[in-house]
Amino acid sequence: MATTPDAADSRSSRSRRRRILAPLALAQFICSFAGSNMTVMIQDISEDLDTTVQGVQTAITAFLLVMAALMIPGGILSDRYGRKRCLIVGLAIYGVGALLSAAAPGLGVLILGNSILEGIGTALLIPPVYILTTLLFTEVASRARAFGAIMAMAGIGAATGPLLGGFITSAVSWRAAFVFQAVVVVIVILLSRSLHDPLAPDPERDFDTVGAILSASGLVLVVLGILAADDNGWLMAALLLVGALVLAGFFRWVHARERAGAQPLLPTELFRDRTSNLGLITQHTQWLMLMGVSFVVAAYLQVVRGYSAIGTGVIFTASTLGLLISSLGAERFAKRHEQRTLIMTGFGVTVAGLGVLLAMAHGSPRAWVFTPGLLLIGLGVGLMLTPSVNVVQSSFPEDLQGEISGLSRSVSNLGSSVGTAIAGTILVTDPGIGPYAAALVVLAVIGLGGLGAAALLPHTPVPTHHG
Repeated sequence: MATTPDAADSRSSRSRRRRILAPLALAQFICSFAGSNMTVMIQDISEDLDTTVQGVQTAITAFLLVMAALMIPGGILSDRYGRKRCLIVGLAIYGVGALLSAAAPGLGVLILGNSILEGIGTALLIPPVYILTTLLFTEVASRARAFGAIMAMAGIGAATGPLLGGFITSAVSWRAAFVFQAVVVVIVILLSRSLHDPLAPDPERDFDTVGAILSASGLVLVVLGILAADDNGWLMAALLLVGALVLAGFFRWVHARERAGAQPLLPTELFRDRTSNLGLITQHTQWLMLMGVSFVVAAYLQVVRGYSAIGTGVIFTASTLGLLISSLGAERFAKRHEQRTLIMTGFGVTVAGLGVLLAMAHGSPRAWVFTPGLLLIGLGVGLMLTPSVNVVQSSFPEDLQGEISGLSRSVSNLGSSVGTAIAGTILVTDPGIGPYAAALVVLAVIGLGGLGAAALLPHTPVPTHHG
């Protein structure tokens, strides 16, 4: 039977979309994987490098924080020097950081490679992923599918990090997990060669250096304040206060730049849309809960229960499975339910999972008791990742997609770093059952706050289907 021209064009179009999407989705996967896979290596790294659980927590939090602090400037640099170029440069820096981490003789070099170089690389490569997706997928339906695939890979990367990282650590070494990241980065670079950047770089674009320094400094100080909570209450209060003042100074600077007719790091109109602001709160909270739970459970299993890296990773298979199931169904759910409903349901299921995790795992020696709670948490987070991104991205026109992409990723990564910081701060003095329970309760309360923000989102019509 002869192939019609329309069928051939359709197949060619699908093939082209897959070629575009493959490197972008894989780049997002490896960055999310890097954010969570170290949680199952806590014990191995601390013993090998002669450091403490708190030292490894500092490296994990610093990686997430560097990403959050530099993500917005990374988006601006993408417009200035070209999205494809920044993607490749970011991947290269990330790969060097991964190899340096693999060879680290001590905690300092691990922080340089993993926290700083991988963090900088991620901040450079992630904004182009989202901007190129917006520019290359011009139809609403195809763009939604593309964002759905990328967010699914983000969630899957974060959820499979403990399992895959645990397997590699137990089978070879924790150092091999960083070599694995470098190998994936090389594959992404090779796949990215065929990408086309539809917009020419704008080297004349003004870069708001003062704004970048103020925003990054404010975020760093706030997270450092959370990390200082277990050591010194006065230091925590001072850092949080100074951080808040620096962020307030950032917004004053932005207003002054706009009044003077100069281009600020972020236009203030990004913060005037109520729907987008609520969506950003839900994104921040989702990643805070996911990374917070990952750190709490992984630290408890390894330090208190004495589980190996692979044993811990196997237990996390439940959350990976839940996230896979709900992420793969994201497009079908979006056709039947409004985004607000999906996000609210996701928070409800995630908070319920925290409750089940706390109730069943309390004092029981059996590993399976962690499964139901982690499964629910994976299902809940996977259910709301894509609609939260869609809510934010669709709140602004084409010409602001670069800025809102950078802000969206920064807010999500800040949630990851804050979640790890909060969980680690509660656990670090004594990772026993009391602090473990307290950390889960705190995360559940924060989740209820996210549910409240989701409830304030406006109702949106559900697409109607005939047939």
